[in-house]
Amino acid sequence: MIDPHQTTDGELVLELPTDIRTIEHAVQYVIGRCPSCAEEARRLNLNFRVGLTEALANAMLYGNSRDPSKRVLVEIAFLQECIEARVTDQGDGFDPASVPDPTTPENLSKPCGRGLFLMRKLCDEVKYNAQGNQVTLVLRLESGGLEGGVQA
Repeated sequence: MIDPHQTTDGELVLELPTDIRTIEHAVQYVIGRCPSCAEEARRLNLNFRVGLTEALANAMLYGNSRDPSKRVLVEIAFLQECIEARVTDQGDGFDPASVPDPTTPENLSKPCGRGLFLMRKLCDEVKYNAQGNQVTLVLRLESGGLEGGVQA
């Protein structure tokens, strides 16, 4: 169940249980709150959708170690020039630089690092906090068209 904490003009805050079955619904909910993003539909429905899905899955599976007592905080800012999604888990964090590149020959058959790779390739910016339990995804909007803010 998605628990929207607050919705204000241009911002959306959700708290999710650590349950991977909530990811698809949460991502659709976020995308549905931006009706003025029609000009960016392709990038929103591919790049942002996949990036946010990967960030949520990593937070639940690795950050929170599938612990159902832990939550994932999702903060979305619909800005004029971009969409920012900040995903924070309740885990101890990690060092993103320590995750091997999944595209190098020695790592092609290993399952780790693919989600981080996808986030980096599909989003314009990917930033982590110092603890490593929070990732911020930024998708720049070419049309600059988010005048309508968030749909309640």
